[in-house]
Amino acid sequence: MNLINTDEQLTDFCKILEQQTFITVDSEFIREHSYYPKLCLLQIGYDGDAAIIDPLANLDLSPFFEILQNPNIIKVFHSGRQDIEIFYNLTGKIPQNVFDTQIAAMVCGFTENISYGNLVHAITHTELDKSCRLTDWSKRPLEEDQLEYALGDVTYLVDCYKYLRQYMEENNRLEWIKEEIDDLCDEKHYNVNPAECWKRLRHSSHSQQYLSALKYLAEWRECRAQKFNTPRSSVLKDEVLLNIASAHPRSADELRCVRNLRPDIAKGKMGEEILSALKQAAEHPLSAEICRLDRKEAQNGIPNHEQSLMEILRLLLKIKSQEADVCSRLIASDEDLRYIIVNLPEKTPVMQGWRYEIFGQYAELLKKGKLAITYNPKKKRIDIQEL
Repeated sequence: MNLINTDEQLTDFCKILEQQTFITVDSEFIREHSYYPKLCLLQIGYDGDAAIIDPLANLDLSPFFEILQNPNIIKVFHSGRQDIEIFYNLTGKIPQNVFDTQIAAMVCGFTENISYGNLVHAITHTELDKSCRLTDWSKRPLEEDQLEYALGDVTYLVDCYKYLRQYMEENNRLEWIKEEIDDLCDEKHYNVNPAECWKRLRHSSHSQQYLSALKYLAEWRECRAQKFNTPRSSVLKDEVLLNIASAHPRSADELRCVRNLRPDIAKGKMGEEILSALKQAAEHPLSAEICRLDRKEAQNGIPNHEQSLMEILRLLLKIKSQEADVCSRLIASDEDLRYIIVNLPEKTPVMQGWRYEIFGQYAELLKKGKLAITYNPKKKRIDIQEL
């Protein structure tokens, strides 16, 4: 077992990584009781070998972080958003030259969001051992079987990457995942702006008072969670936050009456902070335009008379994605289909590039009444024909 727990070992290992065209990367972490994930293990593989780095051994990880920023080395993840979040929190930078096998699998005929275990089995015919998946990775020492389990997350990833890469190159599909990879590496997903957190909450009211209260309460909660490194739900659950915004209490006595709010919160320091946030909301309300857009976004569904068209577009998408052997979600979402229906094609990538060739042009014809979808009983298949 190649376990790295000294600075000298890490430096030597990174010199080897510098010579690679690609490396596979995974991490083990815990975050059940914290806002930021706590990095416990780093697993790194390459074509020929792999190693585990122990961040809890008080290592200087900067040599490895330099590898992550080397644009000449491809960093291969599987469903890498949480791993990238960890690296961003530690360094303030997104890894360069990223490849995600879960995304790549969608243009290679695999299902949406395929798990690592299922992808490994499909490509290598290996059944991964899952007995250690609930390990507390912060405990030391770790057993040999736990380390072997962790290492498997990058050793088999080498074979998966090589298979997917070859398939995509042979079928000219490398560019098909560029937008998804760019989105995965977009800093906006990892640099949380507390002032924007209210937009992630599902709510039914769109009044100026309610939305203003929700904005400042959500911002306060996010800042408090970050400050004390605790999950936002440990500060206040979403349901309680929404109840406070709706009740809009102006005193500690009124705050105590909010449904599901613990009495100790209402009468303590947090109660004072909540009332302060609500005061800010009253003094600096959201503009009427923002409230109007929020209401419009919530109500911007498909008209009843267009629901049938939506269903036919979904069917067309399913047919065309199967013909191309591409996951339908990578081609278009329901939101993309809605934009087509309400004549906002410029808002969706479906009407551009390879997505347009596979599906967009046919959706356009269907909406104009110039496409027929029929069943051929002799050939037992669906036929699509331009009228």
